[in-house]
Amino acid sequence: MSDKPKTPRHIVSSEHLASDQGWQMSELEYGLIIAFNGFSRWMVRCMNAAGHQDFNPLDVLVLHNVNHRNREKRLNDICFVLNVEDPHTVNYSLKKLIKGKLVKGTKKGKEIFYSTTEEGAEACSEYRKIRELCLIDPAVATDTRFDEVTHTAQILRSISGLYDQASRAAASL
Repeated sequence: MSDKPKTPRHIVSSEHLASDQGWQMSELEYGLIIAFNGFSRWMVRCMNAAGHQDFNPLDVLVLHNVNHRNREKRLNDICFVLNVEDPHTVNYSLKKLIKGKLVKGTKKGKEIFYSTTEEGAEACSEYRKIRELCLIDPAVATDTRFDEVTHTAQILRSISGLYDQASRAAASL
């Protein structure tokens, strides 16, 4: 046995990117990767359980954003709120949701305003019921610290600003 203390191993997404000064960001990135993939899988499966197949994670996010506060939204508004840089991807999701009769578009002047149909609002309501049953109830039953969840959400929003700034800086290199 060696008396030498073990160097702590960090769980990082890409060891070759982790520096002594910033390994924590790589650790965060790995957490984001697995959280994003888990959340994406959850959205699709919850939507399937709500009776609506063939929608990808962005489609589900767009549906919920359009349904949010029961107000019409423009394509640019949806992209802004979801922090999506390429409006074509959101536009494609809107077309799929319109074809699925979950969203409708109303032309006003030169712009199209999107809102959920009655079926779309019902899909969101069913999604919520499944979310309560499969996600929230178990979180409550296992004493999830929701104050920590709120704090984590605040940190993630702050970190997203760092990544947005870094992406602008990288684009100018």
